[in-house]
Amino acid sequence: MIIRGDEPEQLRLLRKLYKPGNYFMQGNEAVAYGALFAGCRFYAGYPITPSSEIAETMARELPKLHGYYLQMEDEIGSIAAMVGASWTGFKVMTATSGPGFSLMQENLGYAVMTETPLVLVDVQRSGPSTGQATKGAQGDFFQARWGTHGDHPIVAVSPVSVEDAFWETIRAFNIAEKLRSPVVVLFDGVIAHTREQMRIPDVSEVEITYRKLPKNEEEAKLPFGGALVPPMPLFGHGYFTHVTGSTHKENGLRDVYTQEVHDRLVRRIHKKIEEHEEEIQKWEEYFTDDMDILIVSWGVSARPSLGAVLKARDDGIKAGLFVPKTVHPFPGKRIRELSKKVRVILVPEMNLGQLILEVQRYVNDDVLLKGVNKIGGVPLRVEEILREIRGVA
Repeated sequence: MIIRGDEPEQLRLLRKLYKPGNYFMQGNEAVAYGALFAGCRFYAGYPITPSSEIAETMARELPKLHGYYLQMEDEIGSIAAMVGASWTGFKVMTATSGPGFSLMQENLGYAVMTETPLVLVDVQRSGPSTGQATKGAQGDFFQARWGTHGDHPIVAVSPVSVEDAFWETIRAFNIAEKLRSPVVVLFDGVIAHTREQMRIPDVSEVEITYRKLPKNEEEAKLPFGGALVPPMPLFGHGYFTHVTGSTHKENGLRDVYTQEVHDRLVRRIHKKIEEHEEEIQKWEEYFTDDMDILIVSWGVSARPSLGAVLKARDDGIKAGLFVPKTVHPFPGKRIRELSKKVRVILVPEMNLGQLILEVQRYVNDDVLLKGVNKIGGVPLRVEEILREIRGVA
């Protein structure tokens, strides 16, 4: 078992502690409860606005489930502790914001190279630097993809509501466990501090994935090879396992000189994400069967975008909406298909233009592509997006 303890006992505790039903809760709390339902039993973190309520909730709830909460000295120590705990068999999570996410990048790369499953929640806030510490933003789109150095894949999901935060956190854990890879939850300070009704499900409604473990000593000898996603031999289970962020062979032993060894390792790490893209990628579409104008928006900006599309439809403007829930790997193939139906694409986001650059890669020059951008910690309003739709209609 990946959860420390007996699974039936864990399910019994979840049912006892968290009765199914409707609750009024904050986005950060929903992330924490999603992690608990996904089987997270280890959290190491350092408080930073606007993510601190995730740490507070985990500190309060984890001991009830025989889990562990560690308050670390900084963000570097937090993600390092997560890597170590994951290798002993725990499902692990931390949460931070922009400056802390920057500090975690080196060890995020280490987790990629060592194929360590973990979930990292980035509650985005205004930057650069300290910026507006308590305000939301969407400025970390490319930091999630390219924040750490070298050739590396990454998976990043992005919720659009409080209830969505619960389910997308569970999905992040399932992807991390299945592919032995870190997964980023790109959240934001607006939804994080929004309170709204959400439904806590019965545990039987939640699909949970566990990482593959070696069945015998022979399988455990190849912790970094032998399969696209190799079984993960856990520390403390009697296996000899060597784990290093340096280039290593299939048995884990360091080899930083041989070109073929590095090529084989890094290409496989990429391939395990690429070959599962279709099941990783997730999106929502509204009115895309009949549209002249396409809105592409993510995270906190998606809901006012939907409101603007509905009002535009009332005015007789044929607008549609595409919302990527998985932002990395980006669902570009679907964007390419949809772009052939329209003459204009608008991209609302709380930054000065990041998602739009990813959209641009898949759109022909004969389509007008325009950003709808707002910064300063205040989310886009329906009227602001609607005005831009009317301007190109």
